[in-house]
Amino acid sequence: MTHPHDVLFKTLADPTRRAIFERLCREGDQTVKALTEHAGISQPAVSKHLGVLKRAGLVVDRQDGRQTHYSPQLDALAPLTDWTDRMARFWERRFDDLEDLLKRMDN
Repeated sequence: MTHPHDVLFKTLADPTRRAIFERLCREGDQTVKALTEHAGISQPAVSKHLGVLKRAGLVVDRQDGRQTHYSPQLDALAPLTDWTDRMARFWERRFDDLEDLLKRMDN
């Protein structure tokens, strides 16, 4: 069974996809042409990465004449942020337990 955060981790593991997503987050709505100019890869490669981001729910597209614009969907990161929050709480409890153990050992 695939968890939503697994899809996000896999999608964002690719540095080019991550860079495209980060650019959209920083600068907002972008055309494929604008994204290609800064990606350092071909337009078909950018389009392929955008397709993967779209399937993961991280971006949405809209047509404006002959151009396609992409926008980030920040709420799609919720499963990832939920997972990292759970992991942070887990490790904080572990470190608290370790600290308690070390204090007992010192006595």
